[in-house]
Amino acid sequence: MTSWRGYHSLLGLAKRLGLFDATMLVMGGIVGSGIFINPYVVAQQVHTPALILGAWIAGGAVALLGAFVYAELAARRPEVGGQYAYLRDAFHPAVAFVYGWTLLLVTQTGGMAAVAVTFARYFQEITRTPVSDALIAATVLAVLTIVNCFGVRAGSNVQSALMILKIGAIAVLVGAGSFLAPRADVDIRGQDSVLSFGAAMTPVLFAYGGWQTSSFCAGEMKHSQRDLPRALLIGVLGVIALYVSVSWVCLNVLGADGLSRTHTPASSVMRAALGESGARFIALGIAVSTLGFLSQGMLTAPRVYFAMAEDGVFFKSVAWIHPRTAAPVVAIALQGAVAAIITLSGRYEQILNYVTSVDFILFGMTGISLLVFRARRPASTGFRAPGHPVTTVAFVASCFLVVASTIYKYPANSAISLAILATGVPVYFLWRKH
Repeated sequence: MTSWRGYHSLLGLAKRLGLFDATMLVMGGIVGSGIFINPYVVAQQVHTPALILGAWIAGGAVALLGAFVYAELAARRPEVGGQYAYLRDAFHPAVAFVYGWTLLLVTQTGGMAAVAVTFARYFQEITRTPVSDALIAATVLAVLTIVNCFGVRAGSNVQSALMILKIGAIAVLVGAGSFLAPRADVDIRGQDSVLSFGAAMTPVLFAYGGWQTSSFCAGEMKHSQRDLPRALLIGVLGVIALYVSVSWVCLNVLGADGLSRTHTPASSVMRAALGESGARFIALGIAVSTLGFLSQGMLTAPRVYFAMAEDGVFFKSVAWIHPRTAAPVVAIALQGAVAAIITLSGRYEQILNYVTSVDFILFGMTGISLLVFRARRPASTGFRAPGHPVTTVAFVASCFLVVASTIYKYPANSAISLAILATGVPVYFLWRKH
């Protein structure tokens, strides 16, 4: 008689994703609501158009270095779980478990809860629905959970459609701001320092994060060793073009000083171009963008919990695959439930304060994993990171600089995030013991 573990391993996840799907996953994992809002945060740190644009270009360069790292890792390790598998095979299963542990409890579900509430607020602004933010957010999470339980093809189709709508909304924003809005007056140039540019880079790098989540679905790509590296490069370059274009049009219409004084730069640009109808349009665009980001997270991250269960370090039921849809439905439902609980508890804003340092520690560790794999086996087929080891070390250093900056600015939040990270170690060994 075949064991349960043998059954679901034999059944396997369905390989149904191609290059286009993978590229939409990369872009969808990066582009949320932040690009419509974050430009003002950067403009508050540096005060000249050149440095504001420079921060977004430099952040894109770091993201591209990260894409190089993850592209080679994807070619070397085309396995379910992506970053989880890289950390497991380079260091120790405990390191990978800690990554999955924090993903489920903090970084993924907390972020999804916050984005779901952002969607709910814009949805209410558009529809005037007399329902609480938390209830709308929890309902959206439930709907996306159900959609993804129908299989990776269903989830990917929804995610790709929403990503295309996001690109369309950004294109309208850039076009309207470029051709229909009056240009801003010349800005008064402020005094900027290296430290202020470094402070501006933190929200920029956070806005560029998320490309790594596409690697979670490597096991469901038809040709992951070929398509995932290409998707990472195409997707990150596409996002750089979108982000720099939005930043440029905000500066063109609002100026550096005006950009630093508004908390809703995209709405301000569209209001200047098309009046209140333009502001309502971009509110709809932001709602769609947040929905797409949620859809991408619901599709990708459960594959990590599935991989953990496959490795025997998580509840074995989480590795169960539905025989008809070939989807890890228990893993998907688990993530949806945790995100909904965080949403209804109202603790998502506090959890978000703990995300940055944890995320970038694990990004840096993943960069180091490529150095480890190269040392073990220098020769490999498929994609190889250009300029390695210099580009890889530069990416790792950038990640740890963000961690150092976050710890310096927010020591209490960083201490809590590191404590959450550390709790995963004894939990891992308890799980292995039993």
